[in-house]
Amino acid sequence: MNVEMILDIGLSLIAVFTAIVFHEVAHGYMALRLGDPTARNLGRLTLNPLAHIDPIGTILVPLVSLLLSGMAFGWAKPVPINPRHFRNPFRGMLFVALAGPGMNISLALGATLLGRLCVALVPQTLNLGDPTFGTNLLSAFFKVLAYLVIFNIFFAVLNLIPVPPLDGSRVLTYFLPTEGRRVMLRLERYGFIVVVGLLYLGLFNGLFQAAQSVAQQLLGRAWIILAFS
Repeated sequence: MNVEMILDIGLSLIAVFTAIVFHEVAHGYMALRLGDPTARNLGRLTLNPLAHIDPIGTILVPLVSLLLSGMAFGWAKPVPINPRHFRNPFRGMLFVALAGPGMNISLALGATLLGRLCVALVPQTLNLGDPTFGTNLLSAFFKVLAYLVIFNIFFAVLNLIPVPPLDGSRVLTYFLPTEGRRVMLRLERYGFIVVVGLLYLGLFNGLFQAAQSVAQQLLGRAWIILAFS
């Protein structure tokens, strides 16, 4: 493993941690706005990654999946939510569930706007073939922004899959009749097994490739050259 590969892994993990932490905090803030102070009282409404790290889901799994497949997959400690504080528990959980993917989409668009602006400021006479400290630092900057776009799109789409415990299951639950809601709640205990099965079947690889395709359109040729040349 060379230095460039180690740097790429490090920049990828920064993007993954950012996407995961902001995703979870968005859940907690939406719950707070709807009347549930549980996450705030437990100190989880913070961007400090140490408060959200799950040793397996936030460190080991993303690192191993990145090394084995080039695609980082992981999770943080779920922000605690008590739907009993909501006036309408199912509607409250709908808004809480949508807040996470909504935050990821916002981060992807924000990183895109920032990157596009910075690309426009880079002199066209810059020689990227000259590996100086400045050009390497510039490349790393655009690369981490590109990874932010890619991974936030990926996590937004991934979490909208209607399978427990992903956010999409709570969105689906809201629109189901009473018996369907009971079935979804019973499936929660088997959700992790289902997610692992989807990972094994290659669904996540397909989603990641789709996220990369969308990201390439958002980044544009000039940005890709600056980041990955």
